[in-house]
Amino acid sequence: MNWTYDDGGREAAGYKGQTDDCVTRSVAIVGGFDYGAVYDELKARLGKGHSPRDRIPKNIWKPYVNSLGWTWTPTMAIGSGCKIHLRADELPTGRLLVSVSRHLTAVIDGTAYDTHDPSREGTRCVYGYWTFLKKMT
Repeated sequence: MNWTYDDGGREAAGYKGQTDDCVTRSVAIVGGFDYGAVYDELKARLGKGHSPRDRIPKNIWKPYVNSLGWTWTPTMAIGSGCKIHLRADELPTGRLLVSVSRHLTAVIDGTAYDTHDPSREGTRCVYGYWTFLKKMT
C-alpha cells in the first residue's frame, strides 16, 4: 500500500506538538472536513478534562463516526482470524476510515494518508472500515 504523509490539516489549524489524534485526523481526511471543526465536535463529546489530542474512547468516536452517516463494513469477527490486511489489493477503492489495532487511518483509493505508514508492510489486520458516502455539512 502506498502511503502519503497527511496531518489532516492539524498544523494549518494552528495545533502543534506530538499527539494521538488519529480519530480527528482520519475523519478530517476521509470526509474532507476542517480539522478544527472535527476537533471541536469530538472535544464537546468528550467533556471537560479530556482532549481529542489523546486517545479517544470507542464509546465516543464510534457514535460520532456513525452520526456522519458513513457505512460500517466489518472484516473480522471474534475468533475468525485476519481476513483483510491493510493493503490496496485487499480493500475496496473509495474513501475509507479504516480500523486497525489501536488506530484509525484514512485510505483513499488504495493509499494510506497518515502521519506514519500504518500498514506494517501489508501485514496489519483490518477490523473493518467506514465508507465515506458524501460530505456532511
